[in-house]
Amino acid sequence: MTKHLLSLTLALLSTAALAQHSDKDTKEDIARHRAMAAAHEGAAKCLEAGKKEEVCMAELQTACKGLAIGKYCGMRHVH
Repeated sequence: MTKHLLSLTLALLSTAALAQHSDKDTKEDIARHRAMAAAHEGAAKCLEAGKKEEVCMAELQTACKGLAIGKYCGMRHVH
Protein backbone atom coordinates (compact mmCIF):
# COMPACT_ATOMS: atom_id res chain seq x y z
CA MET A 1 0.00 0.00 0.00
CA THR A 2 2.77 2.47 0.92
CA LYS A 3 4.67 1.64 -2.26
CA HIS A 4 1.55 2.33 -4.35
CA LEU A 5 0.92 5.63 -2.56
CA LEU A 6 4.54 6.69 -3.12
CA SER A 7 4.30 5.86 -6.84
CA LEU A 8 1.07 7.81 -7.16
CA THR A 9 2.57 10.82 -5.38
CA LEU A 10 5.65 10.80 -7.61
CA ALA A 11 3.49 10.56 -10.73
CA LEU A 12 1.39 13.54 -9.64
CA LEU A 13 4.45 15.62 -8.81
CA SER A 14 6.10 14.89 -12.14
CA THR A 15 2.90 15.84 -13.99
CA ALA A 16 2.71 19.12 -12.08
CA ALA A 17 6.34 19.87 -12.94
CA LEU A 18 5.67 19.37 -16.64
CA ALA A 19 2.77 21.84 -16.57
CA GLN A 20 4.94 24.70 -15.27
CA HIS A 21 6.66 27.08 -17.65
CA SER A 22 10.38 27.65 -17.53
CA ASP A 23 11.76 31.18 -17.22
CA LYS A 24 12.55 31.08 -20.94
CA ASP A 25 8.94 30.12 -21.78
CA THR A 26 7.61 32.90 -19.57
CA LYS A 27 9.91 35.47 -21.20
CA GLU A 28 8.79 34.31 -24.66
CA ASP A 29 5.12 34.65 -23.60
CA ILE A 30 5.81 38.18 -22.35
CA ALA A 31 7.47 39.12 -25.63
CA ARG A 32 4.53 37.70 -27.63
CA HIS A 33 2.01 39.65 -25.54
CA ARG A 34 3.98 42.86 -26.02
CA ALA A 35 4.21 42.26 -29.78
CA MET A 36 0.46 41.61 -29.98
CA ALA A 37 -0.22 44.76 -27.93
CA ALA A 38 1.99 46.78 -30.29
CA ALA A 39 0.14 45.36 -33.29
CA HIS A 40 -3.22 46.31 -31.77
CA GLU A 41 -1.94 49.78 -30.91
CA GLY A 42 -0.89 50.13 -34.53
CA ALA A 43 -4.38 49.10 -35.65
CA ALA A 44 -5.92 51.69 -33.32
CA LYS A 45 -3.65 54.41 -34.69
CA CYS A 46 -4.48 53.33 -38.22
CA LEU A 47 -8.19 53.73 -37.52
CA GLU A 48 -7.59 57.09 -35.78
CA ALA A 49 -5.78 58.27 -38.90
CA GLY A 50 -9.01 57.76 -40.80
CA LYS A 51 -7.92 54.75 -42.83
CA LYS A 52 -10.54 52.20 -43.83
CA GLU A 53 -11.13 49.27 -41.50
CA GLU A 54 -10.12 46.81 -44.23
CA VAL A 55 -6.72 48.51 -44.56
CA CYS A 56 -6.14 48.52 -40.79
CA MET A 57 -7.19 44.87 -40.45
CA ALA A 58 -4.79 43.90 -43.24
CA GLU A 59 -1.99 45.74 -41.42
CA LEU A 60 -2.94 44.02 -38.15
CA GLN A 61 -2.87 40.61 -39.81
CA THR A 62 0.57 41.33 -41.26
CA ALA A 63 1.93 42.56 -37.93
CA CYS A 64 0.56 39.51 -36.12
CA LYS A 65 1.70 36.84 -38.53
CA GLY A 66 3.09 34.00 -36.42
CA LEU A 67 2.13 35.62 -33.10
CA ALA A 68 -1.45 34.66 -32.46
CA ILE A 69 -4.26 32.47 -33.68
CA GLY A 70 -6.88 33.82 -36.03
CA LYS A 71 -7.25 36.95 -38.10
CA TYR A 72 -7.82 39.18 -35.06
CA CYS A 73 -4.37 38.57 -33.58
CA GLY A 74 -5.64 36.60 -30.61
CA MET A 75 -8.31 39.16 -29.77
CA ARG A 76 -11.85 39.56 -30.92
CA HIS A 77 -14.43 42.11 -29.90
CA VAL A 78 -18.10 42.71 -30.48
CA HIS A 79 -18.88 44.38 -33.78
